Amino acid sequence: MFTRKDLVRLIVPLIIEQVLAATIGIADTLMVASVGEVAVSGVSLVDSINILLLQVFAALSTGGAIVAAQYLGREDAENANRAARQLMVVTTLVAAGLGAVCLAVGPAILHLLFGSAEQAVMQSAQTYFWLSALGYPLIAIYNVSAALFRVQGNSRISMFAALVMNVTNIGFNALLIFVFRMGVAGAALGSLIARMCGTALLLFFLRNPHNRLHLDTLRGFRFDREMIRNILRLGIPNGLENGIFHIGKIIVAGLIASFGTVAIAANAVSNSILTMSQMPGSALGLAMVTVIGQCVGARDYPLAKKYMFGLTGVSYALMAALNLLMIFFLPPVIGCFGLSEETARAAWEVCVVCCIGNALVWPASFTLPNGLRAANDVKVTMIVSVLSMWIFRVGFSYILGAWLGMGLLGTWLAMIIDWVARAVVFTVRTMGGKWQYIKGV
Repeated sequence: MFTRKDLVRLIVPLIIEQVLAATIGIADTLMVASVGEVAVSGVSLVDSINILLLQVFAALSTGGAIVAAQYLGREDAENANRAARQLMVVTTLVAAGLGAVCLAVGPAILHLLFGSAEQAVMQSAQTYFWLSALGYPLIAIYNVSAALFRVQGNSRISMFAALVMNVTNIGFNALLIFVFRMGVAGAALGSLIARMCGTALLLFFLRNPHNRLHLDTLRGFRFDREMIRNILRLGIPNGLENGIFHIGKIIVAGLIASFGTVAIAANAVSNSILTMSQMPGSALGLAMVTVIGQCVGARDYPLAKKYMFGLTGVSYALMAALNLLMIFFLPPVIGCFGLSEETARAAWEVCVVCCIGNALVWPASFTLPNGLRAANDVKVTMIVSVLSMWIFRVGFSYILGAWLGMGLLGTWLAMIIDWVARAVVFTVRTMGGKWQYIKGV
């Protein structure tokens, strides 16, 4: 169904797109670092919430993309395009509602989650959160549009949009932070403007009727209950999984906040650097949705299983090469953030731990289960991910970080324990083959 050339054309732009997408957060953190560690810490706290909501939008987009991919796999273009329209409207409405809630009660949310943070950090966080919430509908529309291009095998368009978004973000960040001295507000506005540009570009290309999936008009749109049910049947478990997963991360971030500003800043910088370290695996996970979704739609389960392990193997090779390289370049990269010696040392420790975990277990923990999700096995992956997150990452963060006094490093070791548990269960699940008998669209 997919030749090696087809896979290369799909995967290479996806890797570049993921790197470009991660650069937005890195650029914000790096440029805000010039304002001080308090500003970096404020951005970091809000980013933990932003990532939570972004993952919810991405999960809904993935659910709809899986439905569209399965229809494309059986050559049913009409229903694939109906699914695309329903997905766009539903996801945008959800994002607008969540954005309105965050605008209305943003300060209360921040104080509830990060009440132990210093007052100056909290003020920076409130500014960044308010401006971020304005962009939630844009994030949702962008995610849906990009997912629809990926699922039809055209990842070059979403890569180009990510490039435009990056150039715009860096340009406006430089202008607003360094010229107009707007600090945290400048970083948030730069990201907002960049998302507007990226979203507008994707919508423009998505209107092309020559695409296998397109949104030429929403005129006369009506909600299709059966189609929405199919999208939500796959999207809600993904959304719950990602939402609960990142709620756990926010709780851990709250624990890290209690360790002090050094730990918060080191955690922020480490997250920014290490987001890049997982890009190959993330790209292969996105490719899984397209490839496995179409295989399952065509009812070719042996080929789907072959692709699951094949793409996971490629993910291992790329992740190992990248993360070993990153370990050698960590000192100069961390030095770019202008951190104190204590903060830089803490960031280096957790980055090394994470790079080793990335190379050894990340692909089986996160790339492989995307294949299961594309094969409709969303409930089991949700249950495993949620239990592993709360038992191992959250539980061991308190055991290692707080009770045993390991601080920030303890929370990152707990994360690796979580990954190992996931990797074992998902590998066994894929080999067992029960996912082949789950009903699709």
